[in-house]
Amino acid sequence: MKPDSRLSSVLHVLLHMAQHDGPLTSETLARALGTNPVVVRRTLASLRERGYVASARGPGGGWTLGCDLRAVTLLDIYRAVGEPTVFAMGHRLAQPACLVEQAVNEALDVAFRDAEALLISRLGEVTLAELAASFARRMPHVPSVPCERPDHA
Repeated sequence: MKPDSRLSSVLHVLLHMAQHDGPLTSETLARALGTNPVVVRRTLASLRERGYVASARGPGGGWTLGCDLRAVTLLDIYRAVGEPTVFAMGHRLAQPACLVEQAVNEALDVAFRDAEALLISRLGEVTLAELAASFARRMPHVPSVPCERPDHA
């Protein structure tokens, strides 16, 4: 199963927006992610609905931040992108008749719930401002335009 990278991609885009003074086009952001501009527009639409980003059409238009980075957590963004499944692991059978497999499923369910609760809790503790500060520490000379794949940070 291919990993779901929506959360990582959106966080990447938001950090580029945070370092840039003006709007960034879908095309520019798509180059930074190595994807299609349509994917960027579709993904950012859910963030626009929640007020995390704004968009303007036409010349000079594009995507900008619409929120205070100190007030938005990684959990907020995780929810905005549809709460992607955390684990690719699952049960062999959802409703097994075998008592052994029932015991296995029960143990895995507890472990999955505990691990997911820990992850969700941690996502709620980190703001976009903290993420931006972490990036800034890594890049003393922040470029004014997004990096492009494949050799970007």
